[in-house]
Amino acid sequence: MPIRNRIAELQDEITAWRHDIHEHPELLYDTFRTAALVAEKLKDFGCDEIATGIGRSGVVGVIKGRQSGSGRVVGLRADMDALPILEATGLPYASKTPGVMHACGHDGHTAMLLGAAKYLAETRNFDGTVVLIFQPAEEGGKGGLAMCKDGLMDRWGIQEVYAIHNAPGVPTGVMAIRPGPLLASVDNFSIQLQGKGGHAANPGVTVDTTVMMAHLIVALQTVVARNVDPVLQGVLSVTSAVTSSTAYNVIPDKAELRGTVRTHDAGVRAQIETRVKQITAGIAESFGGSAEVSYDHGVPVTINAEAQTQYAAEAATAVTGGCDSIDLSMGGEDFSYMLKERPGAMINLGNGMGADLHHPEYNFNDDILPVGASWFAELVERRMPAA
Repeated sequence: MPIRNRIAELQDEITAWRHDIHEHPELLYDTFRTAALVAEKLKDFGCDEIATGIGRSGVVGVIKGRQSGSGRVVGLRADMDALPILEATGLPYASKTPGVMHACGHDGHTAMLLGAAKYLAETRNFDGTVVLIFQPAEEGGKGGLAMCKDGLMDRWGIQEVYAIHNAPGVPTGVMAIRPGPLLASVDNFSIQLQGKGGHAANPGVTVDTTVMMAHLIVALQTVVARNVDPVLQGVLSVTSAVTSSTAYNVIPDKAELRGTVRTHDAGVRAQIETRVKQITAGIAESFGGSAEVSYDHGVPVTINAEAQTQYAAEAATAVTGGCDSIDLSMGGEDFSYMLKERPGAMINLGNGMGADLHHPEYNFNDDILPVGASWFAELVERRMPAA
């Protein structure tokens, strides 16, 4: 693949950084070792500014180009956190922390951005400023939101922002993107049902939460099927159903349902929440019980801006010889918080065949490290060309 010669020379070094991060995975905001490694590397590279503790444990690095007349500021983001999964790869650099592993490739994303940072700090062949964003807590912790709330965009004057994510099952090094919605919003709900417990031999004096729960599970499946416009996307999945008793002869007085809701449309997102609450209240009342719905609004829809998608695709074509179109996905990504603040785009990079994301046998493909690093560098030099 036509990657930059200098970045190709750095491949062994970038790979070593990736393996080190992989060996020492950290969860959510507890990415202190990884953040310290990133900050140390950025200092070694000669970055003009390094800030730590942004969004609790995020790191920001600034590299100024040979010229600054354009006034343009481009942000590049990588995530640093791992997952609570027991690694089963058997790799020589496998996780040294039992029950925690880099099963989503954030070790690779961080290493690629570090590789690009070293190249950009050496060459500075651009007119403007690059802001390097190393984010904690992508996996369910809203780390992107935390960094934005800490003033990420305004403090450094970021005008547009880009990110990359590896894609298992896609041929190695193939890049793909789409404008508009890319990934779904992700909301979670829990429903507490209250009935009246009693002996299973005398159900007439009880309010059976097991039966109430069963009816509710079926009814919730009608929300997308019978309320959401069929040309729009929506998923509602009940993923857990438990009662307060496991005995054979007890009708439990409490039950709990948990699930997730995903969509690419803000209107559908609000509609599903409303119907979940309405249906739950109606079924609980019809059985003589009561219910409480807790609804957690997670990451919003990941939306790639039209112009920035084109810039990202052009950089991908320059690096790999082409850029494919990607289908919509119901997965979620909290880079969406940054895309709500500034126009930008996320692109996918093929990881080759192998285990999928969030699988205990997943491993990031080291062969794509220089591809991703070259894409970051190409994007910067194209968006801010030096005279």
